[in-house]
Amino acid sequence: MHGTVLRTERLTPSMVRVVLGGEGLAGFTMPDGDPTDAYVNLAFPPAGASYGPVFDPKALKDLPREEQPVRRRYTVRDWDADAGELTVDFVVHGDAGVAGPWALGAQPGDVLVLQGPSGGYRPRQDAERYLMVGDESAIPAIAASAAVVPAGRPLTVLLVCDGPEHELPITTEADLDLRWLHRSADPGSELADELRTIDLPAGADVCTFVHGEAEEIRAIRKHLLTEVGMSRADMSCSPYWRRTMDDEAWRAVKKDFVAAMEQDA
Repeated sequence: MHGTVLRTERLTPSMVRVVLGGEGLAGFTMPDGDPTDAYVNLAFPPAGASYGPVFDPKALKDLPREEQPVRRRYTVRDWDADAGELTVDFVVHGDAGVAGPWALGAQPGDVLVLQGPSGGYRPRQDAERYLMVGDESAIPAIAASAAVVPAGRPLTVLLVCDGPEHELPITTEADLDLRWLHRSADPGSELADELRTIDLPAGADVCTFVHGEAEEIRAIRKHLLTEVGMSRADMSCSPYWRRTMDDEAWRAVKKDFVAAMEQDA
């Protein structure tokens, strides 16, 4: 499956929105339950690839590693089935990485190969209150999740970013307490510190979504499970990336990191 770039938009200095469409998305359907954390696996061919812009990643598995497309997982920010348009928001840091630079340079007509979507989280509609915590990498999923929280229900959203110019609106009919935090010169504890200022009584029925930088998410998860007494069943928790590691290095150790995180609580 593949999408053709229809348009792009620079949302903030660190986020680019790419809208894909075209006949290559025929048959694209959201998973059962219409999850708000739905994601697609994107495939980026290396410069000078011997194959064309439309390809089957599985058919290239026998090529030398440096000739194979690089795979990255991204949240579906929106799928407009009537228009046949798929929206994906990319965090960008200049020329670092693979997906970000592609998004920065994307032009109408460019092609992006993808597989999916998959995913399973959607805020349950009967919770007493909701808590969503993350950074720029989690904004698409948090924004999609906040939009389906029932009207008037208490929703606390904690998001950390590099500064005011990186903030984005969160649209919801819930009773929203949105707190944007800005990274310090020694980042890593902003979300956990702010979370400790929030009254979360033990046993409270809180539907929780915690995604972002690995060490930050690990500390928050441990706090919520061991100190607040939250139930694992009410928490969606995932480390998307890890500070000081590039994507490939993180992918190599992520499984072991998650296993260790699960042993914390």
